[in-house]
Amino acid sequence: MTDIDTAQAPGGGNASFDAEQAGYKQSLSSRHVQMIAIGGAIGTGLFLGSASRLHSTGPALLFSYAFVGLVCYFLMRALGELVLYRASSGAFVSYMREFFGEKAAFYTGWLYWMNWALTGVAELSAVGLYIQRWWPNMPTWATVLIALAVVLAINLLSARAFGEFEFWAAIAKVGAIVIFLLVGIVVVGLQLDVGGHKAGVSNLWSNPGGFWPASGDFMWYGPILVMSGVVFAYAAIEMVGVAAGEMADAKKEVPKAVNAVIFRIAVFYCGSILLLVCILPTSEYKSGISPFVTVFGRMGLDWMGTAIQIVLIIAALSSLNAGLYSTGRVLRSLGMAKQAPKFTLKMSSSGVPWAGIVMTSVVFVLGAVLNALTPDAFEIAIETTAVCILCTWATIFLCQLRLRHLSDRGVIPPSSFQAPFSPWSSYFGLAFLVLVLLGIAVSGWQSSPYFWHKTGFIVVVIGFPIVLVLLEVGWRAVKAKVIANTGGKIQSLWTDDGPRYPSTTSTSTTEG
Repeated sequence: MTDIDTAQAPGGGNASFDAEQAGYKQSLSSRHVQMIAIGGAIGTGLFLGSASRLHSTGPALLFSYAFVGLVCYFLMRALGELVLYRASSGAFVSYMREFFGEKAAFYTGWLYWMNWALTGVAELSAVGLYIQRWWPNMPTWATVLIALAVVLAINLLSARAFGEFEFWAAIAKVGAIVIFLLVGIVVVGLQLDVGGHKAGVSNLWSNPGGFWPASGDFMWYGPILVMSGVVFAYAAIEMVGVAAGEMADAKKEVPKAVNAVIFRIAVFYCGSILLLVCILPTSEYKSGISPFVTVFGRMGLDWMGTAIQIVLIIAALSSLNAGLYSTGRVLRSLGMAKQAPKFTLKMSSSGVPWAGIVMTSVVFVLGAVLNALTPDAFEIAIETTAVCILCTWATIFLCQLRLRHLSDRGVIPPSSFQAPFSPWSSYFGLAFLVLVLLGIAVSGWQSSPYFWHKTGFIVVVIGFPIVLVLLEVGWRAVKAKVIANTGGKIQSLWTDDGPRYPSTTSTSTTEG
């Protein structure tokens, strides 16, 4: 095979991309993949976060979830095209390295790690609050350690153990939603009385303020502004891309999982929001209380409310589990390129990048302690996860656009699972993410009359630029090592006309 032939193989035939996958076990089966895809789309954002959005937005929240769901479908199709071009446990980091160069990969990897590190801190704190519902005297630090010990043990066993936990966690989450959907359809269909309110489809427009409230405390652009929050309800949907590198048959399973996303969003998210709006006035839903708990409580089914609380704990643990899994793989991808500490390369005999997982776990604990000591100050750090998610999704759209551009020019082979409506679907997705970023700033500015309590605004205008400066400092610190490791080949692998470098196989990355 000639240099050019090698360069035109998926992933460029680059030894560094092959090295990224060395040591991993392809042990995730079809049922694991399908449930990871479902579980990534159902979490505390639906079970808990939808309550405050219903209260502040009204029935038009249904429009918000449906619109963002469409963007998520475009996102998953873009990701599917990338995965079927080249499956990698480095996921977005690896794709950014190939299409945009080492610096882009550095930024992408550390932003994604920051997202999960801060999300994990929030989820650990949430587990502590959920547990105190039954054991109010149990110290939060004990709950944090127990919860972390459980998910850490699962992750350190094997990728299959991770898949098994996500499978059963997804079963619990889906089961709870399906039960609610069945009960809700009966209640709405028969127009039963729920806590003094008559359920029915008419509540969509007879709700205080109508379907799209625009008077009093409501603003006409509320359903548009709240999309910035809805995005984070769908966060972790991209987990399929990280798991692809350890799937037994990614070419078969990824298209099935991706194509089912739009159906799952329509049923689980939009179906649930529709029924919640039809059962009770949106003013009845309160922040901090699951809307499902509220509904079952008003129906006198307190035991179902308790079951939902248990599912909330499972959802939080599932998020923690996913965070450890993905950051371990992303850190190892960064480590292979000399962009993360050398110890992140360490793997167990069962194919688990345990060093990166342990590193993230330590941050989880330290963050949870900080959150317990200064919860107000930590709000800004948690809000930063929102912007990090937007960055991750943006990298997926950008990489898909570059992949399609190169394949259309015949530089690289096309993916066997191309995104529909490309490039316009990815341009649309990127434009939406920019608007969400502006929405975070605007909603943050409106959230408080006091400047330092305008959290979202501060994160976008002050906090995120500081993060970018720190990343630039970090890049300059590791740049010399990266140049030495790649032989100076730190730009993207491809030009519009072919391989950037004479031989893409000459770039070698080792764990030494």
